[in-house]
Amino acid sequence: MLREATVKDGYEIAELVYVILNDMQLPFLKGCSKEKTLLLLEEAIKDPSYRYGFKRGMVKEIEGQVAGIAFGYPATDEEAIDRPFATVLQQHGLPDEKLFTDPECFPDEWYLDTICVGEKFRGYGIGSELLDGVVLKARKTGAKRIGLCVDHQNPKAQKLYERKGFEVVGEQILSKHRYHHMQKAI
Repeated sequence: MLREATVKDGYEIAELVYVILNDMQLPFLKGCSKEKTLLLLEEAIKDPSYRYGFKRGMVKEIEGQVAGIAFGYPATDEEAIDRPFATVLQQHGLPDEKLFTDPECFPDEWYLDTICVGEKFRGYGIGSELLDGVVLKARKTGAKRIGLCVDHQNPKAQKLYERKGFEVVGEQILSKHRYHHMQKAI
């Protein structure tokens, strides 16, 4: 079942977000254990305004498990989406070390920040289903286009996005990795 994320999904969402953060080799992860990072993410997910706040996400649930996630937001929100994580860090007595330091969004787009399918659920069309759900979610906000970044080292994901109508419209460097910026009119 494809549905809106809830606070109760927090830990499972955090686990899948961690997969992406780890793939991006974010400097934050070098100074924070996986367990602590998952705890911090789970707390921040409770804030609907956070980058991965439950109100910004969709989950694909299979037999009571979160099999995949997708999170996004309007480009106009990008400046403020990480403040809740900074608050959680402060509450834990940790320095305000940002997870993300590079802007990702292009102007006037609804940005698909993260999409991830759990390892044991891959190959069953869940990513495609999440993308379709994201289009509907973005349309409800009045968005006219969706943008996303795909790592140059992930041609399989890029092919999925292309099959779903996304086109490369630019290049970006995020956390020292090269990305194609792709968009789709909706």
